[in-house]
Amino acid sequence: MNKLKSQIAATYSFKTLKYQTILRGAFLVLGIILMPACQNSPNQNTSQVQDQEHPNITKLKSQNAEFIPEIIKLNEKVYVAVGYDGSNASMVIGEQGVVIIDALRALGAAEKVAEEFRNITDKPVEALIYTHGHLDHTGGTSAFIGNNKDVKIIAREGFKDELQEHSPVEPILKQRNIRQFGRDLPAKDIINRGVAPGITPTDRAGKGYIAPNLTFQDSITLNLAGIDIELHAADGETNDELFVWIPDLKTLFAGDNYYKSFPNLYAIRGSQYRDVKSWGESIRKMSTYPVEYLVPGHTRPVSGKTIVHSNLKNYSTAILSVYQQTIDAMNKGYTLQQTVDSVRLADALIEQPNLQEFYGSVPWGVRSIFLHYVGWFDGNPTNLYPLSSSQEAKHMVELAGGEEKMFYKLNQSLEKSDYQWGLELADYLLQTDYEKVKVTKVKIALLRVLAAQQINAPARNYYLSYSYELEKSLKESVL
Repeated sequence: MNKLKSQIAATYSFKTLKYQTILRGAFLVLGIILMPACQNSPNQNTSQVQDQEHPNITKLKSQNAEFIPEIIKLNEKVYVAVGYDGSNASMVIGEQGVVIIDALRALGAAEKVAEEFRNITDKPVEALIYTHGHLDHTGGTSAFIGNNKDVKIIAREGFKDELQEHSPVEPILKQRNIRQFGRDLPAKDIINRGVAPGITPTDRAGKGYIAPNLTFQDSITLNLAGIDIELHAADGETNDELFVWIPDLKTLFAGDNYYKSFPNLYAIRGSQYRDVKSWGESIRKMSTYPVEYLVPGHTRPVSGKTIVHSNLKNYSTAILSVYQQTIDAMNKGYTLQQTVDSVRLADALIEQPNLQEFYGSVPWGVRSIFLHYVGWFDGNPTNLYPLSSSQEAKHMVELAGGEEKMFYKLNQSLEKSDYQWGLELADYLLQTDYEKVKVTKVKIALLRVLAAQQINAPARNYYLSYSYELEKSLKESVL
């Protein structure tokens, strides 16, 4: 039992009071549910509790430095608001007025940024550019332009076409969105969202949105506020994405095609296919410009021609490498899981600070590419007509020697730190009527231990959110 406590302590004790509650809760669950298994463990009393958080959690916490609220001055004409909301908003000052690029999500947050911008210059807003249609970049527009109907609001054709509000499965997408971003998590569990603060403003979210009045298809050059600005279509995170290039200022606004994390090639909340090959090519195109200032849609700007070029180059290389490795594995006849197992970034890329998996995940991207090209069938005839989940669970329980033995193995998975296997065993048992409350409690503990070692914020948030949902369902069933 001591070894089991040590493993849970190592993952749950984060040296801060807010995580001690989780630690005590995990011990309580394990003490009540797992005591019989622990008493028979041959490895008990072999280690001691360690007051140490997982290195991945330490790395994820370090990402919080990217979201410190600040108006960042890149040069005399470009200012970027970071940390006021989940995304960035920028202001470019011209001779006759200013151009705003992206408008945040919450109108309340946008009003604060607009006021900060007006403290820098009182020139009127002549144009506002949307880099893409996601709500966190479009919800606060009216704060910047007011009732001025002469302001050009610019976006690509097909703007917002792919968003979840147009989906027939909108209800489940909303629920998964809540889990991915940890929107319902208690404050004590929140770190960040990988490329955004863990808690973002909700004051009139989306209420300031104003539709574009000028769209383009491939590229367009406009003189806005006396500044020549190039807009280029750049499929990637969305199919309405664009990037903004201002040659005279050597400044490029990348939208959500670039931020300081491995890119989210697939969103676990559920989304249409993100064209991975086009995404990599869009970034590669950006890397050909003489950029000195790179403004991401999330996280802080990057300055300096050499580092900007390096970041864009390794980003495009990583994306295109994942794409090509996946295609090559598929053409060898690999199944989905074999393909996932075979794809990895080169060591030189894995170590890059801007490619840490704070937000995106290589395996998720591989799965998305595979399913996009061949659909659900992975080529293995065994999977043409698989057993139902209940039939498979029945056979697996029989193979294990019965429900009691499988439950013992489930307890062992915690003791041996075999957490993913434990989740799968729990799911088999939950298909039966065996000790559903106890099995659910162990699954909750497994989810929280996995969360406590995740560098990927969406995965961590999803594990924790789901664990709280299970906990709530248990309480309701008792009542």
